[in-house]
Amino acid sequence: MKIKKVETGGHPIAVVSGSEILIEDVQAALDLMATVRYETDSDRLVIYKSLLSESFFDLKTRLAGEILQKFVNYHVKAAIVGDFSGYTSRSLRDFIYESNNGNDIFFLPTEEQAIEKLSRLK
Repeated sequence: MKIKKVETGGHPIAVVSGSEILIEDVQAALDLMATVRYETDSDRLVIYKSLLSESFFDLKTRLAGEILQKFVNYHVKAAIVGDFSGYTSRSLRDFIYESNNGNDIFFLPTEEQAIEKLSRLK
């Protein structure tokens, strides 16, 4: 796992990348939030889709809802970066749409868009 700190808009943003799955369950997400906060003092997080278990994107597992609720509870704003067009689930597309219209969690195609979005939040 690699964590890069980006300073923009007066807020530090942590960009997490890597070559293996980091989040397979709720505890792994909590551990990641704690690590990011400790290493970057940031409550804004960009994470690549490839770092999330595929079960995250199967809403029947409830993993996405549980993890994203933890982000909201701990006041962490997050952007998940990747190509989501391959998912055919209508409920997942609706979930992504609703998240993108909120204030806490975003699903965006590029790291640049994610940083831009998180830097504009209050």
